[in-house]
Amino acid sequence: MNRQVELLSPAGTLKSMEYALAYGADAVYAGAPRYSLRVRNNDFIGENLEKGIRRAHELGKRFFLTTNIIPHNKKIKTFMDDIRPTIELGPDALIMADPGLMMLVKEAFPEVEIHLSVQANTINYAAAKFWQSAGVSRVILSRELSIDEIKEIKDYCPDLEIEVFVHGALCIAYSGRCLLSGYFNHRDPNQGTCTNSCRWKYKTIEGSENTEGVYVPNNEAEMHDAASAANTLSAEQVLVPNLSSSRDESGMPAQGNRDPRADGIYFLEEENRPGELMEISEDEHGTYIMNSKDLRAIEHVHALVDAGVDCLKIEGRTKSHYYVARTAQLYRQAIDDALAGRAFNETLIGKLENLANRGYTDGFFQRHHTQDYQNYIENISHNANQKFVGEIVDYDTSTGLSEVIIKNKLSVGDKVELITPSGTADLMIDHIENLKGEKIEVAPGSGHVVKIPLGAVNPELALLARYVS
Repeated sequence: MNRQVELLSPAGTLKSMEYALAYGADAVYAGAPRYSLRVRNNDFIGENLEKGIRRAHELGKRFFLTTNIIPHNKKIKTFMDDIRPTIELGPDALIMADPGLMMLVKEAFPEVEIHLSVQANTINYAAAKFWQSAGVSRVILSRELSIDEIKEIKDYCPDLEIEVFVHGALCIAYSGRCLLSGYFNHRDPNQGTCTNSCRWKYKTIEGSENTEGVYVPNNEAEMHDAASAANTLSAEQVLVPNLSSSRDESGMPAQGNRDPRADGIYFLEEENRPGELMEISEDEHGTYIMNSKDLRAIEHVHALVDAGVDCLKIEGRTKSHYYVARTAQLYRQAIDDALAGRAFNETLIGKLENLANRGYTDGFFQRHHTQDYQNYIENISHNANQKFVGEIVDYDTSTGLSEVIIKNKLSVGDKVELITPSGTADLMIDHIENLKGEKIEVAPGSGHVVKIPLGAVNPELALLARYVS
């Protein structure tokens, strides 16, 4: 296939950016302080932003700046003064969501490329055409679309760049438009200060309708029984099984398969707010205050490439450099295989399982999975369990030993995967010594430095992962 598909990785820090670009990303995106949805853990302030943009360009890669806040009036007044010196640094595009800010940028800097943020919730080709007419060169589509819908948008807008998320955290609301954090902590998700309230721990308490038509918790004894039965569940575990196994012609669950609990009345009690009960409601699709699993759509890369998608995007500006490196490496392979006409490598699914996640879903890309498909994904998701154990920082050619900063415990006899920007290799650890040259059997984590024979390895940005049986 004679075309390019860009891989776009997150950059929360300069270190993460270096790993992303070394391991296969074509571009990175970072948040503009005060004007993006990741105010916390943002390393790109002051001179670091200039360093990041310059470094990406030195490597022949691109650097996109996220300015996708939905601002109140007070931030509009400061936006142009703050964004002017940033634009002068030469980011390759601004990722924006607010039409007012786009208008101001286009008036002052008509040459600046604008990519429409996923926060704009673009879900149809008419909206995509509108944004193109407003001067947007790329639209990052809403996560709530199937592959067929994405293809249709691209067919209607062939000269508009289309970008989609393929990996990372999902939001329970339409791409970030959630009020939970604002409700609990007065920290507005669309101002960059989300506290991820959907991921807190909750108990469920059954309720009922009283004679006045008001929903109230059941009596104290019943509340205790219900709470004991529910225990303390993480947000993604609370309530109601999958009710979608059998559907009628309209796509709704068949009534004969409907779980009666879906019609119940429930209250939530958050772990750190005892006694504060919040009423929730459910329908046949589930509970809408709950946390989502993480997105993993590497098995759909071939179909997305065939659909004409121009850029595949990984979420995770607050994630570790190991996460950024590994996701870039694995999705790079999937993209290259798709473009070269090679079959999808199923082992990539299992390797992604080793990264920190809250369970995986492929989101909305494929609406109705078969039981065979679900079993297939489950069977290959646990075939190569690993744990990140170290960073290689030096290689001594005279001794053949690599100096490794240990992040998690590593022992003689462990099987590891050596991960480098140029490829990977499986090895057995048969020797470990401390910096005094003394042999040791176990290297504890927490930053201990040891020396290990790993072969002639280039230590630059090299990583080590231990296989877990």
